[in-house]
Amino acid sequence: MTSDKADEVKSAGQDFDTSTDKRFFDYYQAQSQSEATILRFERLRDLILKAMSAHGGDGPYDVIDVGGGAGALALMFARDGHRATCVDLSADLLQVGKQRAAQQGLAVNFINCSATDIQLPDACMDVYVVPELLEHVVDWEGVLNEAARILRPNGVLFLSTTNALCPAQNEFNLPLYAWYPAFMKRHYERLAVTTRPEVANYAKYPAVNWFTFYSLRSALRARGFNRFLDRLDMIVLRIGDGPKGRIAKILKYMPLSRLGLQCLTPSSVILAVKAPARD
Repeated sequence: MTSDKADEVKSAGQDFDTSTDKRFFDYYQAQSQSEATILRFERLRDLILKAMSAHGGDGPYDVIDVGGGAGALALMFARDGHRATCVDLSADLLQVGKQRAAQQGLAVNFINCSATDIQLPDACMDVYVVPELLEHVVDWEGVLNEAARILRPNGVLFLSTTNALCPAQNEFNLPLYAWYPAFMKRHYERLAVTTRPEVANYAKYPAVNWFTFYSLRSALRARGFNRFLDRLDMIVLRIGDGPKGRIAKILKYMPLSRLGLQCLTPSSVILAVKAPARD
């Protein structure tokens, strides 16, 4: 939630509850259709499609957006002819997505469930997107387990979450919070859900997990993923062979450039490819 929105709900104090407060629903309903959100999802969609093409895919694809709210990304994929599914805990936001899909004549599967227990068969998806969710889920490993189970061999997983390497972050209204030691983070997490909800922008489930590209890569490798793109790799994939692309390709071979980019960006992002099936 942005600082402006936090100001709007400040009067709610410790009674603010995102599961019941209409202002929270209204905010995310509107946010899902904002120009910034649409542009971000368009770039993400194009990146994923390029990654699928680079690894031999030709579409249309089965795509799942986990924590997708009102389904903006799922609708975007469905509009392009892909088979899209949106998963979220908020039945109200999913209902908004269903209404939008019906208005646009789009077939999207909306599922109201936890990201750790999705009622879908094994190996049924080509693309699995989990944006800004892992940091809020206590059982984040369960989320990764579901992704590994549901994704097909050679499928692509995109994750974005917190970055423990970068002092700038969007979760807590505290300077350098990502660098706080664990005991201090636990202290402010408790305050955020009791007497000082403003420190975490009135989030019912504030960020409790902090990652790096490297820790995500290790966790995914243990779950059967074998190819990984970091932020710099994604830039090269997205912008191609132009002048900026050539510069990015040079930087790819400089380890300090990769690490520097990790330390300068508030979020960790990773695009991982699931290993092919063994004969």
